[in-house]
Amino acid sequence: MKKATSVDLDKIITDFIQLEHKIIEMKGGNTKLEIQLDETSRLLKLAQNKEKQLIEEKDGLLETVKVLQQTVQQQCDLRVENQKLKSAALQMKKENEVKLEENKAHVQRLEAEMRALKNQHQRELADFAKETQRRLEAKDAEMKVALEKNRCALEQMRTQIREKETEKQSQIIKLQMEFGAKLARAQSMTVKNQTHTQASSPLPQNIFKRKLQFIQEEKNKEIEALRQRVRELEQQSLHGVIGSHQKRRKN
Repeated sequence: MKKATSVDLDKIITDFIQLEHKIIEMKGGNTKLEIQLDETSRLLKLAQNKEKQLIEEKDGLLETVKVLQQTVQQQCDLRVENQKLKSAALQMKKENEVKLEENKAHVQRLEAEMRALKNQHQRELADFAKETQRRLEAKDAEMKVALEKNRCALEQMRTQIREKETEKQSQIIKLQMEFGAKLARAQSMTVKNQTHTQASSPLPQNIFKRKLQFIQEEKNKEIEALRQRVRELEQQSLHGVIGSHQKRRKN
């Protein structure tokens, strides 16, 4: 036999309605959750974009900070280098001041030495001028003596020339007289010997002429040699006087 079961329809309907309400509520909740999820996704995407932008800004700021750090480091290095350069410049300035003082002292010593040398040079010039004047005076005295000797020698040579010329003239006159006497004796011979005399007379006449010519040539040579010697002495005297005057002008 079938067992009889009793079903409470009201309760079932009530439960079903409650279930249906819960399902509707759950669907509503799911819809809200989906909306919230979409909003959350949108916010998450915005947040991610913002994060990416912030990261990029952070990286840019870090690079800027790095550059600034490098700049600051360079500035620090430059300050240190400037300080070193200032110290070196100060040291060089002190050294230059010391060297300047030393140079001034050295210049003063040199000036003193130059003044001493100048005074010594002036004294030497004065002594040299005195010595030169003394030598010139001595040379003038020697030149005067030499000129006097030359003048005496010239006068003596002129006297010798005059004596030679006088002697030559005397010898010429003597020879002419001898020749005239011999010619007169030859012409006064007898007519008997006239032919013989005429043939032989040219011989003594030619001999006397040649002798007279030879004596004249010898005397002329001696006179010319004496005149040449006189000219040489006059030239030597003239050159000596000119040289003395030129030396005086130079000094």
